[in-house]
Amino acid sequence: MLRTFFLAVTIAYITTDACAQDSSENPIQAIHSLIDQYAQAREQQDTVLLKQILTDEIDQLVSSGEWRRGIGKAKEGMMRSSRRNPGERTLTVEQIRFITEESAIADARYEIRNADGEVVRKMWSTFVVVYQEDTWKISAIRNMLPAK
Repeated sequence: MLRTFFLAVTIAYITTDACAQDSSENPIQAIHSLIDQYAQAREQQDTVLLKQILTDEIDQLVSSGEWRRGIGKAKEGMMRSSRRNPGERTLTVEQIRFITEESAIADARYEIRNADGEVVRKMWSTFVVVYQEDTWKISAIRNMLPAK
């Protein structure tokens, strides 16, 4: 009887531990890092990194009003936009709000600077992020130009 109890407790512990998020990883830091990776991928036009950090069903609404649905359309549009609007991209996360333990909304200031350091675009971006495949990924992006 004691052996059966010990075995059941051990199996429950192993199963729960294997399915849970790594508690040593700080989700807030991980989301900040994810947004930094997104800015890096856009600046370097790195489609491999984008594939790693975006969900397959990502959707993006950009400031021009264009919808990009699915990872193929999103990557294609992001690369096209990065070529048209070159410069250093800075995304500064202002707030993260968790919806569940595995989903959050991150609001960020989004600036693009040209080669001489002048800010040429100031926007806001909202990211919907999800914990998927043992990592945080971007599921949706909304870019907005503030009213003047």
